Amino acid sequence: MFGIVRPCTHRLSQGLKAEWMAHLCGLCLALRGDHGQFARVVTNYDGLIVSVLTDAQSGHTEARRRTAGPCPLRGMRTASVAKGEGARLAASVSLVLASAKIRDHVADRNGLLRRRPIAAAARKVAAGWDRAGAGTGATLGFDTSILVDAVDRQLGIEALAGPQTPLTTITEPTETATAAAFAHTALLAGRPGNAAPLAEAGRLFGRLAHLLDAVEDRAADAAEGSWNPLTATGASVAQARRLCDDALHGIRLALREAEFADAALVHALLVHELRRSVDRAFGTAACSHTGNGAPGPYDGQAPHHGRPSPYGQPPEYGQVPAGDAYAHGPQHLNGRQNPYGKGPVPPGGSGGGHGGGDGGGGDTGGPHFSHQPKKPRGFLAGCAVAIGLCCTCKLCCAKEYEGPWSRKKREGCCRDCDCCDCCDCCSCDC
Repeated sequence: MFGIVRPCTHRLSQGLKAEWMAHLCGLCLALRGDHGQFARVVTNYDGLIVSVLTDAQSGHTEARRRTAGPCPLRGMRTASVAKGEGARLAASVSLVLASAKIRDHVADRNGLLRRRPIAAAARKVAAGWDRAGAGTGATLGFDTSILVDAVDRQLGIEALAGPQTPLTTITEPTETATAAAFAHTALLAGRPGNAAPLAEAGRLFGRLAHLLDAVEDRAADAAEGSWNPLTATGASVAQARRLCDDALHGIRLALREAEFADAALVHALLVHELRRSVDRAFGTAACSHTGNGAPGPYDGQAPHHGRPSPYGQPPEYGQVPAGDAYAHGPQHLNGRQNPYGKGPVPPGGSGGGHGGGDGGGGDTGGPHFSHQPKKPRGFLAGCAVAIGLCCTCKLCCAKEYEGPWSRKKREGCCRDCDCCDCCDCCSCDC
């Protein structure tokens, strides 16, 4: 599993955690059902957002859920999981983008892919996933050639990039691909009016995904001599952070323009957790369970029940803040206004204080690398490790484990957390 939105599940209420797991398992089972067991290795945290968006616009119904059998990643328990067009669209997008990632590794001759037989096998797997993703997308009215074209253009753009090339030029293909996927959820949900704002949210999400990957991989790419957007363009970490902050603000504004039947999980993932992903990548940890005492993502001055307001002002008297809704589950949003409807606009265009914006800190807000990063594993070696992680339940229950391909530190999606103050570490009055 991979992706930039990796929520600490202790920050989600039991209701939202169950919904998030329903979409994660639904994506995994949609891949298995349409494309076989091996396709489940492309299950990823970001792909399930496509399923979440479809469900949030359509509304939760029994017809969109089914009971799945016991699974080792759930402790051999059954569960209600998402099904239908949203999960299948997420599967289609995940397959095509995973195929592109394999081809990129083959082109870069990473690890075992330097060997011709293994590279040939990997290309065959990628071609199969391309066809499978295109087939599923066609049944849903989604043209995956948009994604394939974006990936093909990416290689040419990277080859021509140099000093002073804007980072947004390099991130454009990723932005185009994610915009298309996000916008299509509006058509699947029967809300065509949402297509434009969701396309904008998807475009900015793609920019974030590309930039955060570049920031996290900068040291490893330098050690291996691999191409990295920041190194190639000479851009500073502060410049990347400013773009990320602007993207976070833009996503929030775009979501306010869309209509949702139940926006609780969308808001939790694409507003709160996405901001924490940025803080994590830039070394400004946002939650007290990390124990490092770093400032959180919000610097509001007016506390509400002991928690800071994200915009520096308390909610109006008698208004129930959305932060309390997340503390008690998505059902508390029923009958209330859309959380994007009338919330205040963050000042300054880039949200609350992060400790890593453009406030005169230069590169000091960037990550500090004090040791030599481990080299990523090759495709087949990573698959073997991923199978081992699945069989030992570490993907689900481990406090921390090493990513099968990237070898970055990851957190188990269902791990227990013994902290006592994180669940109320933010308030939201939007």
